[in-house]
Amino acid sequence: MIKLRTIALDDEPLALKLVTDFVQKTPFLELSGTFDNPIDAIEFLSDETVDLILLDIQMPDLTGIEFSKTLQNSSKIIFTTAYEHYALEGFKLNAVDYLLKPFNYPEFLTAVQKAKKLIELEQAALPTLEANNQFLFLKSEYKIRRINFNDILYIEGLKDYVKVHLQNDEKPILSINTVKSLEEKLPADRFMRVHRSFIVNLDKIETIERSRIVFGKIYIPVSDQYKEKFQEFLNENFL
Repeated sequence: MIKLRTIALDDEPLALKLVTDFVQKTPFLELSGTFDNPIDAIEFLSDETVDLILLDIQMPDLTGIEFSKTLQNSSKIIFTTAYEHYALEGFKLNAVDYLLKPFNYPEFLTAVQKAKKLIELEQAALPTLEANNQFLFLKSEYKIRRINFNDILYIEGLKDYVKVHLQNDEKPILSINTVKSLEEKLPADRFMRVHRSFIVNLDKIETIERSRIVFGKIYIPVSDQYKEKFQEFLNENFL
């Protein structure tokens, strides 16, 4: 079952607790954080990605409307507020729904189910990875990019995203995928997962230092879970 990574943002403690309780009792929601001010939420989202934001409107420093305009990702928003006159502006920002306080659990559930359905439809519309033994096609920034295996140095996982680092390109390719999905598509004789967050191109390894694979100034750790398999690779190619 799909789990939506969710955060709740409200400066009223009782309102925040109510929304938190509702999230925790909903099987397809996963609570990733709660915030009583928008500044902390912005800092969190600079490093993390979430699927759904339950967002109060009347808050200090930034209103929920202003906060939503700072978002750089495709997180779905459900506004929660005691002020009905914000509804039109909320919908202009493509909010999934607008919950007027005080709301009950059935109303909450209806709203988050709507978000879940939208996310499922968007994911179903994404092209699947297509691969052969030389390259694959990957969706990135509204384009479909051909990635030649020989150009890949390593792949880095970031929650629901991956960064594909290429040999002759300073800027990695960012795609909504998981490390696991790419691992399944890449040829096992050329690529190896060495960490929960990293896959490396075995043909590109030139230096290993203290259980770390070195690509220029980047050091990729080989975690305990993958050390045995990586050591087998080294033994097979060691003189």
